Amino acid sequence: MTYAVKEIYLTLQGEGNHTGRAAVFMRFAGCNLWSGLERDREEAVCQFCDTDFIGVDGPGGGKFKTAEALADAVAAKWPKGGRPYVICTGGEPLLQLDAPLIDAFHARGFEVGVETNGTIAAPAGLDWICVSPKADAPLVQTSGNELKLVYPQKQAETDPARFEQLSFEHFYLQPLDVIGDPEQTASHVASAAAYCLAHPLWRLSTQTHKLIGLP
Repeated sequence: MTYAVKEIYLTLQGEGNHTGRAAVFMRFAGCNLWSGLERDREEAVCQFCDTDFIGVDGPGGGKFKTAEALADAVAAKWPKGGRPYVICTGGEPLLQLDAPLIDAFHARGFEVGVETNGTIAAPAGLDWICVSPKADAPLVQTSGNELKLVYPQKQAETDPARFEQLSFEHFYLQPLDVIGDPEQTASHVASAAAYCLAHPLWRLSTQTHKLIGLP
């Protein structure tokens, strides 16, 4: 299998349970809920994505013919020390992430996490599964370590209570960031915080990497 990767870079995880942890982000190209083209956004299932996942032209990106080659590229980004951690993201990473790649990461000492929209079942062997449901897309992956719901999503019914019976260890609300509209973003932060206060199963997840200027 040839893996199409937009970018590979070292940063701090800015969201959810592992906030502040060093990680290599490995962003696959492509998604099943939006083409990534602005002309298609209004008709997409997911209309609020702010990530560029088109092509393989980002830092460290490219087409990798083997799992070993891609795992080597990821390992080259990790500094000495600590427990190596790779987060497979996208786009939608489960369009490409497979058992050989997970095994190759493990062989290099990495914990392997995934951030997925949950529309595709996760392969075995992952160390951390974060599911972020998008709009009314069918949810196939209904268990994992962390459910992170972007809130609110105007084109869908996103009552967090819909997800509370699913088999996750942690439940997070992440306020929808409206690029270019800080007042609307602040309103979303306030409403998500209020929901978490009223429903303590949920924790607030803010995008701390944006606050401190990391990718």
